[in-house]
Amino acid sequence: MPSAPGHVAIVGAGWAGCTAALAAQQLGWRVSLLEAARDPGGRARSVALSDTLTMDNGQHILIGAYASCLQMMLQVGVDPSQVLHREPLDLRTPDGRGLRMPPASALPTWDVLRAIWQAQGWSLATKLSLLRVAARWQHQGYRCDNSASVLQVCRGLHADILQDLVTPLCVSAFNSQPEHTSGRVFLRVIHDALMAQRGGSDALVARVPLGQVLPEPAVRWLQTQGAEVRLGCRVQGLEPLQANSPNAGWQLQLDDSSQLQADRVILATPAPEAARLLQQMQTVLCEVQHSRYQRWMEMARQLQWMPIATTYAWCPLDDAARLPRMQALAGSPAQFVFSHPEQDGIENGQRLLAFVASCSKLPRDAHEQAILQQAQAELGLSRLTLIRTLVDKRATFVCSADVQRPPMQILPGLRACGDYVEGDYPATLEGAVRSGLQAAQSLSA
Repeated sequence: MPSAPGHVAIVGAGWAGCTAALAAQQLGWRVSLLEAARDPGGRARSVALSDTLTMDNGQHILIGAYASCLQMMLQVGVDPSQVLHREPLDLRTPDGRGLRMPPASALPTWDVLRAIWQAQGWSLATKLSLLRVAARWQHQGYRCDNSASVLQVCRGLHADILQDLVTPLCVSAFNSQPEHTSGRVFLRVIHDALMAQRGGSDALVARVPLGQVLPEPAVRWLQTQGAEVRLGCRVQGLEPLQANSPNAGWQLQLDDSSQLQADRVILATPAPEAARLLQQMQTVLCEVQHSRYQRWMEMARQLQWMPIATTYAWCPLDDAARLPRMQALAGSPAQFVFSHPEQDGIENGQRLLAFVASCSKLPRDAHEQAILQQAQAELGLSRLTLIRTLVDKRATFVCSADVQRPPMQILPGLRACGDYVEGDYPATLEGAVRSGLQAAQSLSA
């Protein structure tokens, strides 16, 4: 690293952008963090559902293996044990079928074996098929051919395991079905969550709105360290200070008609927004740079996206008290329902529930009616009062076996970060944070 790092402008204050800004500030760079929205957090931010209720723009979950997320929280003064409720991962549906991890011990492998042995609704032959396939994964070092799908790496599993375990894991972690999910990335997540560390599979559900978990404390920390943070500031354009010389620095056009110059730029925005900012640059690049730029743009545009819908509802306490924090569901459209007892005092005698439906494509009214029917059929909840359904149409990219994710470096001095950028994790908060760290650490390269 040079003795005096320069000025880096980071566009986007989601989890990736906030992490990149934190890491760059620690590395000695002068940081400008620019965010078009009034609040930081990106797709995992706080929103006001009513005058008295603030939650998230969609229900998110972390797991114990998300070491980078937990470390960044500690860096900005947030104690994970205070803002996150931790409990063993429980994928059992209301009828008791499925896998429940035991309280974490010092031997993750033993925890997995116990969970399989104690699983309800699976025959001995079914459990043995899972043990055989898991042993094969371990023997292969949790690696497979890059072209393999989850369905292919799960060859030999009993149909009940595919239905009760593999599909819920794919839908919750990848927002896609096993046949459309990368086997390589799936095995990486399985290894990190189940085999690599004590409590790696634990579910971490936020007790507070997600904005308070990392983005908002990150902004405050950056400001105390002298970084420039501009919320409600949209970047309208981007170009190198010298034609054909991206390493000479960059100029950003802001929506108030002002300009900002920086030695390096990190685009921590969703892929479509990054492509919008890059579109106007093609006329000022030399042939080699234009080829690299064009390839990055093609990869970003070819990404496919899947929606996630979160339906918030009030439920009478005497009905909701029996629900765990996180309940897997067997039907559709929702795969999980989350209970939020910390909100009990807001609506008299009511508990807040969040129904999460991955890959949801129903119209909003039809979706909400289906949620009410599912809650009645699977949980016996007939007195729900719907608050709002929030739909993120581009919640995650499809992490298929053949997907080509854009690389971090676009041009010299210009990088991208986010959960869609090339990496070993799917579209998760941990994937975003890891990408932000990597982008910041590469600034001096």
